[in-house]
Amino acid sequence: MSDFSNICIILGTLYENYRDDINFRDFIEFNDLGLPLAYFTKEGLAQTSEDGNKYILETWELFVSSLGLKDTGFTTLEEMFELAEKGSK
Repeated sequence: MSDFSNICIILGTLYENYRDDINFRDFIEFNDLGLPLAYFTKEGLAQTSEDGNKYILETWELFVSSLGLKDTGFTTLEEMFELAEKGSK
């Protein structure tokens, strides 16, 4: 399973770089708490509470599932996109 700090980095990067991407619109809108919380945590702007961590982890589970992956310990968003692309071929 991925480390919580890596989860925040990956989701924060997704939010930062893809929040205006039409392909991620539904996911971004549905996860309107977990993604910004992960971004703020990634940037060191906030520390999440136990409830905040739950939102981030729920968002993570949805993201991993949406890519058709199993959490094997990811470290980057690019790694996840590459694995998802390989799996779809």
